[in-house]
Amino acid sequence: MRIGIITNLILACAFIQLNAQALIETTTKSGKVKGSWNADRSVTSFKGIPFAAPPVGDLRWKEPQPVKPWPGVLTCNNFSASPYQSKPVPFAMWTEEFIAPPEPLSEDCLYLNVWTPAKSSKEKLPVLMWIYGGGFTSGSSACAVYDGEAMAKEGIVFVSINYRVGVFGFFAHPDLTKESGKHASGNYALLDQLAALTWIRDNISAFGGDPDKVTIAGQSAGSFSVQALVASPLSKGLFRGAIAQSGASMNRFNKNLKSAEATGITLSQKLNSTGVAVLRKLPADSLFKLASTLPFGSFAPIIDGYVLPDAIGTIFKTKKHNDVNLLAGWVTGDAALTGQPKNAEQFKIWATETYKSKASEFLKIFPATTEEDATHSQNKLGNLTFAGFANHTWALNNTSNSYLYQFSYVPTDKPNFPNYGAFHTSEVPFAFQTLSKWKRPWKDSDYAVEAAMSSYWINFVKTGNPNGKDLPEWKKYDAVSYSIMSIDTKSQMKPAMFKSEFQFLESVD
Repeated sequence: MRIGIITNLILACAFIQLNAQALIETTTKSGKVKGSWNADRSVTSFKGIPFAAPPVGDLRWKEPQPVKPWPGVLTCNNFSASPYQSKPVPFAMWTEEFIAPPEPLSEDCLYLNVWTPAKSSKEKLPVLMWIYGGGFTSGSSACAVYDGEAMAKEGIVFVSINYRVGVFGFFAHPDLTKESGKHASGNYALLDQLAALTWIRDNISAFGGDPDKVTIAGQSAGSFSVQALVASPLSKGLFRGAIAQSGASMNRFNKNLKSAEATGITLSQKLNSTGVAVLRKLPADSLFKLASTLPFGSFAPIIDGYVLPDAIGTIFKTKKHNDVNLLAGWVTGDAALTGQPKNAEQFKIWATETYKSKASEFLKIFPATTEEDATHSQNKLGNLTFAGFANHTWALNNTSNSYLYQFSYVPTDKPNFPNYGAFHTSEVPFAFQTLSKWKRPWKDSDYAVEAAMSSYWINFVKTGNPNGKDLPEWKKYDAVSYSIMSIDTKSQMKPAMFKSEFQFLESVD
């Protein structure tokens, strides 16, 4: 009898364990996929799921096309190739954890990855779609700090995507405009992101996700992408929330279609042609080298009349954007991307030339009395012009909930490595609970910031509101309080944090 009882207990435990496991195989509209469990079988990852046909050959510089269905079961245990770009290598503060794998790189890159805790396809969990940064010229969903397991353990279906970059993602040409059928060309990277969102709408329920509970998030170029998707009429109804980390502007991407087409013709002429056919036939490496001869910034989002029907600033200020819940902010190290600071005298001269009759008012808000004052003022101005002012404008034109933050926490130093402060991208591992993927001797203070910040992000994805138990209250942003969450060793709300700065920038905008 005792043996029978023990046997029944073992079987019962096995049954409970089996039913606690996240699903390992499911069916998309293009075919069956099989993933792999994490160590405790609480999360399944599906890496390298195609969401569009390979954009190669005649499909180079075309809107993403449907995936060809596959027979049998597609094993999805490995990341796909990253988009074609310069060979990824660590540099400055961006160590290997923040960089795409050095290989493979390919035009055939339109794949996504899913981490899900769902035990069945009926759970209707909230979904987060992550868009990487990289200046629109580099990046990959395979970066270590973008791992989605920790977020999935918190009850979220985490999706990371690839999209085309550089000349492959943002190339306009009159021939392409003519053949598109949309009188537009150039924003292929944004169309890739839209195709991934459409894939989520059509397939995420198979992974236990709810297509009506999708939040998009991105950092740097990924954040500018989030803003563009919120502005685009093509994304209407595809998501309910947006997280924009270190990247937003109301006037940065104002290149129109005609100007972008002129860049395309210039590239064609390097091959003694004015047509696009010769460029389409070039191998990826040859095209990449040719495009590298053009000035930096030649390939970025454009006002094409289709994905972006107007300037982003105009779309938001006329409230023609998709009004969704917003969580947006910047890190104090973003200012480093805006150029070397001027000395105090140079800064005052620049202020006079830039703001003319308002220069004295500007210098009261951004003083340059001492060299230290001038450096501090330029760092503050850099952060606000890189993302802050656009976040402020975006939030005030939103009817839905909007929450702004500034991340100031300086991660624990890496031994024998320069201290770069709260550098651009340093907040991502704290938001996604991926400090374990970043090789540093972490302290309790780091883990405390990670726990708080990730909780805010998780709550926002689940409810559209970052607030939750045991967290400092995060108040909505408005034109009365100007309240911003300061995320640091001790996170706290700071009313009127940049009120005078924003009001001045509004007066000269």
